[in-house]
Amino acid sequence: MIRVFIADDQLLVRQGIRTLLELDPSIEIAGEAGDGDETLERVPEARPDVLLLDIRMPKKSGLEVLQRLSIMNALPPTLILTTFDDSTIVLEGIRAGARGFLLKDVSYDQLISAIRAIAAGATVFQPAITERLLQASSHHVFVEPLTPSERLTDRELEVVRLMSGGYSNKEIAHALGTAEGTIKNHVSSILGKFGVRDRTRAVLKALESGLL
Repeated sequence: MIRVFIADDQLLVRQGIRTLLELDPSIEIAGEAGDGDETLERVPEARPDVLLLDIRMPKKSGLEVLQRLSIMNALPPTLILTTFDDSTIVLEGIRAGARGFLLKDVSYDQLISAIRAIAAGATVFQPAITERLLQASSHHVFVEPLTPSERLTDRELEVVRLMSGGYSNKEIAHALGTAEGTIKNHVSSILGKFGVRDRTRAVLKALESGLL
């Protein structure tokens, strides 16, 4: 059972998401919140497996919620609910600990798949706004160029591209026709070369470096 918490200031959106998620017997609603303060108060108590977080909320924004929950060591795997207008904020959200982003107009199947991926430890970067993120990154973020020793191999580049699509190590291994242990080694190498501690930040680094 995947316990999901929904944080969105629009009641109709929350009700719509809740209704959709309740169609899946493997998902349970852990709670809801309509603003940033409510989210900060309720999420640590609810202890959800996945937090669906609107980036624009009253009282405290989704970004502030991410930052505060991180400080409190109470940040669950988080999926940002976003629109095309939020690209720059989404980048900050990922830096603050979110596992990925999803447009609010996604289909039911896409929403369920994203929640399952996030709950399983994967990242979800919806291709529809990746180009926007790249544009925001290039205009607002200084990226220190990778030294030759840090450059990814061709296979590592394939792996990080699949990581950006939210695929697990097992799924990447199947796609590339190799063993899961080999993919784990590639992922460890990628994290080391990028100087980051998790897959989400590795994908963000790849985005900022123009590798995706």
